[in-house]
Amino acid sequence: MIAVFSGMSKSEKLSALQKLARSTQKNIFRVDLSQIISVYIGETEKNLGKIFNQAAGNDWILFFDEADALFGKRTDVKDSHDRYANKEVVYLLQQLENFKGMAVFASHNTNNFPEVLKSRCESIITSNRYKKPKI
Repeated sequence: MIAVFSGMSKSEKLSALQKLARSTQKNIFRVDLSQIISVYIGETEKNLGKIFNQAAGNDWILFFDEADALFGKRTDVKDSHDRYANKEVVYLLQQLENFKGMAVFASHNTNNFPEVLKSRCESIITSNRYKKPKI
């Protein structure tokens, strides 16, 4: 199962995630994207592979907070950076296809999420109550 939480405050996301964990009797594993995403070619995929391999044996809910950091908009390939960004998204989608557990992606704005991911989601839960603080 793949779900997206969009536009929620941090407390709303955590509350919804905890309710999901209680109702399914699963533990939550928060994926620290700052430790996963790498500037080196192939490292992000390798790091994601480790997470999915570990999760396969533990029946976790994988929680990707601030997931838009992982999903730059898939673009036409204009240079090598575009090619590798698209490759990372394709790799993640392949891992999700084979993953038997739950994955939850959270973001304030899902506009940069690939349509192919949105189409695979069983639930997209949005909240319009979150207001970005004015600075």
